[in-house]
Amino acid sequence: MSWQHRRSHSREKPFECTVCSKRFRSLDGLIRCSRIHSGEKPCKCRVCEKAFSTCGHLQIHMRVHTGAKPYMCHVCKKAFRHSSTLFSHVRVHTGEKAFKCRVCQKAFSTSRYLQIHMRLYTGEKPYTCHVCKKAFVRSSLLFCHMRVHTGEKPYKCPICKKAFSKSDHLSSHMRFHTGDRSYECLLCNKRFYKSSHLQRHKRCAHSSARPYHCRHCGKQFKMQDLLRRHVRIHTDAKPCSCRHCSDCFRRPDALQTHLLKSHNEGTWFTCDVCHKKFTTRAQLKRHSLTHEDVKPYSCSECPKRFCTATELRLHHAVHSGFKRFCCGLCCKDFARKSSVKHHFKRCCDKLGF
Repeated sequence: MSWQHRRSHSREKPFECTVCSKRFRSLDGLIRCSRIHSGEKPCKCRVCEKAFSTCGHLQIHMRVHTGAKPYMCHVCKKAFRHSSTLFSHVRVHTGEKAFKCRVCQKAFSTSRYLQIHMRLYTGEKPYTCHVCKKAFVRSSLLFCHMRVHTGEKPYKCPICKKAFSKSDHLSSHMRFHTGDRSYECLLCNKRFYKSSHLQRHKRCAHSSARPYHCRHCGKQFKMQDLLRRHVRIHTDAKPCSCRHCSDCFRRPDALQTHLLKSHNEGTWFTCDVCHKKFTTRAQLKRHSLTHEDVKPYSCSECPKRFCTATELRLHHAVHSGFKRFCCGLCCKDFARKSSVKHHFKRCCDKLGF
């Protein structure tokens, strides 16, 4: 047995890095460590010119170009480029979740997933958009967000050729063509394409609970995304920027309206009955209910029904007697925003403004 082989099996580490004082059993380990500190990457890929500090890392990288996946799962026969990826994948079949969160005891199959989860408590968002400075917990979220600025929509519907920025948006869209509405509301028998749409419908139409509170003004909301959108009023955050001009917007639908009106980019959604135009499909869908006389939103205190959740929310003010809108000239209170607007105009005429 050679002395090198005997040393590999012993605990002796004679080679020490002069930078970090880390010790190694072999000279190769010391060389790899020194290249980390110096940034030296002598091994270059002939295909894409990407450089690596060791030939082993280059060899693994070459599998990207050759398509080689030497590590195969014995259960589902799925192949992987790296042994570490296969090791993590096997936990899908075994159900093993060895990494636990110390705060909420939630378990994860990999240390990477646990690390990302811990950012919920630390507030760390290491991935920042260089355009609007919005920060994200994961690099994949930043990658998808960049499509807001670039306008890239790589996922196309094979039937109507409509494009989407996310694959799950395409999957949801395909249900419009197949007619798959497997999620049904047990209260009003309305059916939905996605379970998230059903949950949202239950909160908006059949529940009065508002669990989300704005820490700036105390306003309450039924949905977290509505609260997140509202907070931008206080922070003045405008993450949606136009790629043609310097205008920025708080909401994606406002950006979409701007692109249609100012730059003639996008597609108007036109009502087949009255030919009224809308900037989003959701707006057209809500408008179509007025022609179909469909009123899925019912008041819990009277038999009156409404086409949209907004109409139902405004109607609730009649029963509560709460008047949240005030005229700035005569201090008269109103339950509806539209009412105070009309009143304010009359006040201005009377006072000669």
